Amino acid sequence: MAAFESLTNRLQNVFSKLRGKGKVTEEDLNEAMREVRLALLEADVNFKVVKDFIAKVKEKALGLDVSKSFTPGMVVIDIVNKELTELMGGTQSKLAKANKPPTVIMMVGLQGAGKTTTTAKLAKLLQKGNSKPLLVACDIYRPAAIKQLQVLGEQINAPVFSLGDQTSPVEIAKAGLAHAKENHNDYVIFDTAGRLHIDEALMEELKQIHQNVNPDEVLLVVDAMTGQDAVNVAQSFHEQLELTGVVLTKLDGDTRGGAALSVKAVTGKPIKFAAMGEKIDALEPFHPDRMASRILGMGDMLSLIEKAQANIDADKAAEMERKMRTAEFTFDDFLEQMAQIRNLGPLDQLMDMLPGMNKMKGNMKDLKVDEKQINRVEAIVRSMTKAEKQKPELLNHSRRKRVAAGSGTSITEVNRLIKQFEDMRKMMKQFSSMMGPKGPKGGMKGLKGMLGKGGKGFKFPF
Repeated sequence: MAAFESLTNRLQNVFSKLRGKGKVTEEDLNEAMREVRLALLEADVNFKVVKDFIAKVKEKALGLDVSKSFTPGMVVIDIVNKELTELMGGTQSKLAKANKPPTVIMMVGLQGAGKTTTTAKLAKLLQKGNSKPLLVACDIYRPAAIKQLQVLGEQINAPVFSLGDQTSPVEIAKAGLAHAKENHNDYVIFDTAGRLHIDEALMEELKQIHQNVNPDEVLLVVDAMTGQDAVNVAQSFHEQLELTGVVLTKLDGDTRGGAALSVKAVTGKPIKFAAMGEKIDALEPFHPDRMASRILGMGDMLSLIEKAQANIDADKAAEMERKMRTAEFTFDDFLEQMAQIRNLGPLDQLMDMLPGMNKMKGNMKDLKVDEKQINRVEAIVRSMTKAEKQKPELLNHSRRKRVAAGSGTSITEVNRLIKQFEDMRKMMKQFSSMMGPKGPKGGMKGLKGMLGKGGKGFKFPF
């Protein structure tokens, strides 16, 4: 995850030194904590938060007498992991739900934080749980704000309530709430106005909307790329409006990530959601324990599994696995598999969820996900006829020239893809033939032999 890449690398370097020690002295611990402190400050974490964090880690490490542990480095990492989790809220903070529908959610924040887009993303997330949200356009000041919400509403098939830009936001909010009740919407989300900075007029208007709709949730949308300023904004809004939670946007961007580590400690209000990309479904519930694990380079397998369960058809996956075992896997199947993987989200974000992947990226300079290359691979396959996709052996030289021309690629790229595809099919068939009811036949020797024949230098087509 781009937001924490630098911090993750720094922390992994600190902990790799500790792991290598058979015994950790108080001096070793102090040195490690100094480096952790610098890493957190460089990530733009609030300095008071850093001071308290380091004090808690040291107190617990000394209290457990880490020096007497068999794995002192791992004990320190475990303490840091738990304290990072606590720092960000401890457990997931779920969205409030009204006893009697609709649940009222008020979205607030400065201009440019992505409030309108996040409003639609939240509605999309609620729709996945079979809810019927209504979006209410209360921003009458920013040019095209109402139109933007309407366009986003159409994209996700969610109704948008608007009275134009000549009615006061307070009246729009009241009418929107009444409309939600009449139409049996179980959630109503108010997209309110923002400013470039906090001022009295903005806060007064938000307070009046608050008084009239009595929201169950007041969510502040803050741009993680603003760093420490995001925390200051959160504090100011909370003093005026009594926030119930925070939504961090642009956590996938080139940012130092300090806001995520500071906002809960400074405001006392939990981060409820994090936006991990620009797509309409790129909003995730915020799990402090999973985020801590990712920051420490331990991956986030739970989130990856949840994505897979939500986006991959189990029956299709089982059929795909059977085809790969029996070498019936075709280019049509390949395209379908690529589509299912892409449904999980950007591939570089998926890779970040794998344990140790951050460290591997540092060691393997060529380990980069090239979305353009994936597009080229798909273009080549889509330029084949139905028969060619089913039987790649039909692809003689003249057909390959036609495919290259149709996909805007070179014949070399077409040849390479077909060769890699055939290698993959052979390798999967060899692998399945080795697998008996009691595990691999021939053990590691057999596996090495297989890789030596079909897998040596093998690369996946993307």
